[in-house]
Amino acid sequence: MKTPLQDFDKSTAIQYETDILIGIDEAGRGPLAGPVVACACYVPPSLTIYFSDVNDSKKITAKKREEVLARMRHLGVLYGVGFASAREIDRLNILQATFLAMRRASVKFTGIPAPLVLVDGPHLVKGLNLRQIAVVDGDAKSLNIAAASIVAKVARDKYMETLDKLYPQYGFAAHKGYGTAAHLEALRKYGPCPQHRRSFGPVRAVLQPSLLP
Repeated sequence: MKTPLQDFDKSTAIQYETDILIGIDEAGRGPLAGPVVACACYVPPSLTIYFSDVNDSKKITAKKREEVLARMRHLGVLYGVGFASAREIDRLNILQATFLAMRRASVKFTGIPAPLVLVDGPHLVKGLNLRQIAVVDGDAKSLNIAAASIVAKVARDKYMETLDKLYPQYGFAAHKGYGTAAHLEALRKYGPCPQHRRSFGPVRAVLQPSLLP
């Protein structure tokens, strides 16, 4: 059964006269620690029938995301993943670092003739030499973007679970680097680790405490 996400991609492909739609999305713009991770994903039209249950990664459980990713791999869905580190985020700012991660993810599709990239959100990817359009709330509209959002989220969660083993005092496996009360308390107690984003306010506040009472 076709879904609105599949219908959106089909109509977009017809409108822009292309056979290949590549969805791009990211995970991890908001956390205080860890990388921002992007995925570029192409679900061939012949495989879309196997993904009628795919939606925005934020709307499905971690277990469901893992199951969908396993299905994508089994069926041969094409995707690339790109990371931008906490240091790159601090050096470039989070938006430019997100673009960097998206460009890295898109390398997988170098040489594919005349694709159209669907970018989740209001911005085109700076420096990406592929035809692209921005799709606000794209992870709830496009199957290719929704699939990319799932891959990016799973990849980042796995990375943060690895960081949890290296820095167990922060609880990264639980909050994935977001600014929860437990994370902020650990940050104040232990200070930032190399994976914390020093340009982000709560981390900067620990490094540069106010002299005011």
